[in-house]
Amino acid sequence: MLIQGTIVNVAAVISGSIIGLIIHNKLPERIIKTVFQGIGLFTLFLGFSMALKTNNILLMVFSLVLGAITGELLKLEARIEFLGDKVKSKIRTKNDKFTEGLVTAFMLFCMGSMTILGAIEEGMGGVSDLLLTKSLMDGFASIALASSLGLGVLFSVVPLMIYQGGLTLFAGLLEGMFTELMINEISAVGGIILIGLGINILEIKKLKILNLVPSLLFIAVLVYYIK
Repeated sequence: MLIQGTIVNVAAVISGSIIGLIIHNKLPERIIKTVFQGIGLFTLFLGFSMALKTNNILLMVFSLVLGAITGELLKLEARIEFLGDKVKSKIRTKNDKFTEGLVTAFMLFCMGSMTILGAIEEGMGGVSDLLLTKSLMDGFASIALASSLGLGVLFSVVPLMIYQGGLTLFAGLLEGMFTELMINEISAVGGIILIGLGINILEIKKLKILNLVPSLLFIAVLVYYIK
């Protein structure tokens, strides 16, 4: 099966989220808050380490500007938050952090270089070792996320399946297009987005990070034509 790595990844996140939700109901608020802060700090660290992979700062800035403009015009942040709130009302949960948990988990699980490399590796007919390793890591991460953010983390498997599975299928169709340079630059832009996510998690300032997601597409196109 072409997307077996993603299927295993989804199963790991579901399992971890269930464990996290069970723990969530038994932990005092002060511990949950501290765990939340730890996740925010880790997200900042991960974002900076990924962003430093760039070999062309100008392309990164240009892609972020184009991505931000596109995201604002499409109102991605508002649309996704509306969709998250709609799902929340449908399942009748009282979790105030439902949408935040869904978005945070999806961004953490999908912005890393392992997602891109693993999906491309599997899409081009290789083994799923990277995605299987990522599945193990995401499983443990989802325990921590769900214990602090609640049910939304569990529902992050839907966009995870669409994004990571879609990237795998896309890589299979465009075999050979993804160079090491392109992967590094996509990861670097993803790192900038994760830095913004970390700032949001730590409640330093509310940034519209979802409006920056189109930057990932722009950096891929720019590297392909300007490399």
